Amino acid sequence: MRLAFFGDVVGKPGRAAVLEHLPELRVRLRLDFVVVNGENAAGGFGLTRQIAEEFFGAGADCLTLGDHAWDQREALTYIEREPRLLRPLNYPVSAGAPGKGAELYMLPDGRRVGVVQLQGNVFMRQALACPFAAADAALDQMPLGTVADAVIVDMHCEATSEKMAMGHHCDGRASLVVGSHTHVPTADTMILNGGTAYQTDAGMCGDYDSVIGMQKEMSLYRFTTQLPGERYQPALGEGTLCGTFVETDDRTGLALRVEPIRMGGRLSAQVPAI
Repeated sequence: MRLAFFGDVVGKPGRAAVLEHLPELRVRLRLDFVVVNGENAAGGFGLTRQIAEEFFGAGADCLTLGDHAWDQREALTYIEREPRLLRPLNYPVSAGAPGKGAELYMLPDGRRVGVVQLQGNVFMRQALACPFAAADAALDQMPLGTVADAVIVDMHCEATSEKMAMGHHCDGRASLVVGSHTHVPTADTMILNGGTAYQTDAGMCGDYDSVIGMQKEMSLYRFTTQLPGERYQPALGEGTLCGTFVETDDRTGLALRVEPIRMGGRLSAQVPAI
């Protein structure tokens, strides 16, 4: 099976990159299933129904969120009726968060792909329940190679150590564990000892002439003066599509190959050869 995950979509340039390149990549790479993290797609903060449906129309099979899940209030109700949209699984049960954080999706040919969205706790602005316990519970419900033919885990967090720990924690039980949230593609795509593909961060889909997708002037002002400034706004130059490609063994669901994807914008292009 061929899978792709695309990192945090930031504002209009990120949306444009997804809408322009994803339909082509879906055909070129013969992708069976695509996940897009869209939590910064609406002006850098949250996701709307209209944007989500544009991504589905472009070839996304599932959208994940993160710590900006509820920045657009309509997401609170939209997620209840859209099973292809996932928020962090490890919201405390007492929080009563709408929607789901894990789901098993059926492909037209009968194969099944599980997606798990988790949010880390280290250096994050909100502390959720333990993501490692949540991962265990979800993966127990969709064991790889029996119930699920492939499983993708989106680990949305700040600390690279927490992301790497999740990769090893899920090794052998997921096809791909990939990080999101930090908006910079890392150079550590690899297959772990147990057969799980891993990348610390897939990178953002957005304008890289920026500070993690936001206009650099405001970030520089805050860093150099230590004063609050205006609300961050997405940078508006040409966006780069960033993601991770994985090919799995149909017998086991484990990874045979993992490579980064980059198209458009300022970063060097890289598209896996098929």
